[in-house]
Amino acid sequence: MSQPVRQLEVVSAGADARPRPFNDAGEADNGNGHRNGKPKLPTIGGEVVDPAEVSAEVEKLDAADAIGWVIERFHPELYFALSFQKTSSVTVDLAHRIEPRARFFYLDTELLFPETYETRDRLAEHYGIEFERFAGISVAAQAERHGANLWRRDPDACCAIRKVEVMHQALSGMQCWVSGIRRVDSETRAGAPKFSWDKRFGLWKLNPLADWDDKRVWTYIKDHHVPYNPLHDQGYPSIGCMPCTSKAEGGNARAGRWAGTDRTECGING
Repeated sequence: MSQPVRQLEVVSAGADARPRPFNDAGEADNGNGHRNGKPKLPTIGGEVVDPAEVSAEVEKLDAADAIGWVIERFHPELYFALSFQKTSSVTVDLAHRIEPRARFFYLDTELLFPETYETRDRLAEHYGIEFERFAGISVAAQAERHGANLWRRDPDACCAIRKVEVMHQALSGMQCWVSGIRRVDSETRAGAPKFSWDKRFGLWKLNPLADWDDKRVWTYIKDHHVPYNPLHDQGYPSIGCMPCTSKAEGGNARAGRWAGTDRTECGING
């Protein structure tokens, strides 16, 4: 496998360094949902705003304008999350055209496909950008603490260790993050807004491709000659960790993830 191109590496403190709960403003919770006994409300530019009203305004914007909107208001405390699936390729291209200094990161579970790491390197070289890497404890350390193949016995626990806890570390200090989820992905994502207050992580979240379908994604990739993950050409509609991803035909865009179970999310987006 080729070496990563100009990567910044940030490693989390590990599975035992669990972050404290966050309140609705993204600040450490004192146990009653408030900080210092006072409720906190979402703000933009230091002003308290109504999340529903802001969401309704951003919903009217197309993907490029929505990305430009959050860049203007939140950069550099703005992070673009990448999974190196087809939607990540589109998001990188759109954001880089607007702000070449936009910040991108990914969660390295150490269980990603070789093709996924290769796609990371191709995108980094193509755009001349840096991807910040976040990772938790090693797979070996996880096996020592929780037993081998935790993803088979308890996928929720595995995702909590390898993704959700690390995501808290990655988003620390950010005001907004951007994901590539779409409403066509699954029933659990059908109502995803383009912009909203993410209580899970205590900051704003933008889903600029929320209203895009597969045809629009592939048309954009083709028209702009954007590198993408070759696994999509091999029957993988959705790409995650190797143990929990399989080929699939038909169904929704998340088909093939945690096949044979009723699980649809890892805990980051829902």
